[in-house]
Amino acid sequence: MTIGIGHYGGEWDKLRALIEVAFSAPWSEAQLETEQKVWEPGRSIVAADGDELVGHTGAFSFEMTVPGGQVAAAGVTMVGVVATHRRRGILRDLMRQQLTDLRDAGVPLAVLTASEPVIYGRFGYGLASDHQQITIKKSSRELRKVAGVEDVQVRFADPQESLERTAAFHNAQALTRPGMFQHNENFQYYVTHDNVVTDLRGASPLRCVLAERDGELVGYSHYRTRRTDKGFVDVARVHSSDLAAHAALWQFLLDPDLLSETKYEQLPSDDPLLYLLVDPRAAHATTLDGIWARLTDVGPALAARTYSEDVDVVLGIEDDFLPWNAGSWHLTGNQKGATCEKTDRTPDLVLGVRELATVYLGRPSLALLGAAGLVEEKTEGALEATSRAFVSARAPWMDTGF
Repeated sequence: MTIGIGHYGGEWDKLRALIEVAFSAPWSEAQLETEQKVWEPGRSIVAADGDELVGHTGAFSFEMTVPGGQVAAAGVTMVGVVATHRRRGILRDLMRQQLTDLRDAGVPLAVLTASEPVIYGRFGYGLASDHQQITIKKSSRELRKVAGVEDVQVRFADPQESLERTAAFHNAQALTRPGMFQHNENFQYYVTHDNVVTDLRGASPLRCVLAERDGELVGYSHYRTRRTDKGFVDVARVHSSDLAAHAALWQFLLDPDLLSETKYEQLPSDDPLLYLLVDPRAAHATTLDGIWARLTDVGPALAARTYSEDVDVVLGIEDDFLPWNAGSWHLTGNQKGATCEKTDRTPDLVLGVRELATVYLGRPSLALLGAAGLVEEKTEGALEATSRAFVSARAPWMDTGF
């Protein structure tokens, strides 16, 4: 029987049954309730074998920060195909339909976090950010002295009662770093409710501390404490507006009563904490992949961001999956803005759309990809100059998984 690919017009309960089977593990009622709350029915695409749903991909809608501005983006989520129908090209068809729909809707960027990263490169996704997983033992918690820490007051607050303040603070901070996005009402619910966490064994309810200076909010953290084989602080997020507030929050998180260590799986790779620790080995940092990005429409995507130096280059883009992206694109831009249009000119650089996505948010450098043989320089000097233009001042980071 032919597998049909199309937009889902049905009810949540039928989709929920597919999700539970495709992910090979039961979700709790609380988790499913939360997923339903943030689910966007109009962005659901399904594969059907007769009346049976056998595959799905969905997306969240948000504005993502890119160097110099924001761009309409889709957060790809709930991607799965049931085991009985794998290796039939269903996932490929779902991905192509989704990316085509996004381009037609004027959404030039798709992003996801990958449970199996090797899958998504086939569809033009490139690794656009990373972050650090850290574990700091209480015995190694000492930080270098930071001026102004004593002026910051850290106090407990209820996560829900403080949500209006913390969400506004988060959204202001999200404008300053590529890869972050604005938390709307649904995402504010998503990040402050325990029922979105898969494993809550031994965990406390979500806790919140605010960092204030003269009554002004200068930072906050959400975390849990856990008592399993050994007790630890499980950090969910840390946001601050200056170094003193950042150090004050981390001093609090690294010095818990009756707990032996502090863990955080989402530390930005350029976070000052890594340099504030007196013992440089204390963090036991492991680099993990973060955002996987895919340009659905090269021209609008490249024109939506700014560039750290003047750039005037013709990019030869290879894209077998979305053919409208393939060809030569003339990119001109600087710190004030950019344009990017199709051209018949001979390219200065030739690269795949996956590699373009890898550097889109500002890391790593095109020169590094060139050194790995993934970018071909046709015009001498073009690789180094373009590489400098693409790099952002702050490392891209996604603080909110989905």
